[in-house]
Amino acid sequence: MPQRTVREIVENQRIVTAAAADNVFAASRTMLESRVGAVVVVDGSRLVGIFTERDALFRVIAAGLNPKTTKLAQVMTPEPCSIAPTGLFGHALHMMYEGGFRHVPVVENRRVVGMVSSRDALGPELKAFASELETREHIAEILG
Repeated sequence: MPQRTVREIVENQRIVTAAAADNVFAASRTMLESRVGAVVVVDGSRLVGIFTERDALFRVIAAGLNPKTTKLAQVMTPEPCSIAPTGLFGHALHMMYEGGFRHVPVVENRRVVGMVSSRDALGPELKAFASELETREHIAEILG
């Protein structure tokens, strides 16, 4: 299966960030307006955490916390796994699968340069995967 590099996915991406001191309500509004499922939490341009829609649901709403007074620092995932832009997207997908998460920050020289998500797999990798399955099924039919 052909593989894109992470850089190919994030090269024209607008990075959606928040500060650890921001409240959950503001971060959630930013996610809504940017149409993303997660924000990277930064100190300057340095990655310090990630806050996702699942964090909002499970760590804030289900926990009965007030999103307007709860700071991201309280409910984000600190020091999340990240990948370099030179890495293969397939490796990022493997990280997501093994770790049980859907977003991976992209970091180069200790600076956040983007974010890849499982949704990015709806591109060429999914088409290649479907084609590979079809080929396998066809070979199985021939071999009986």
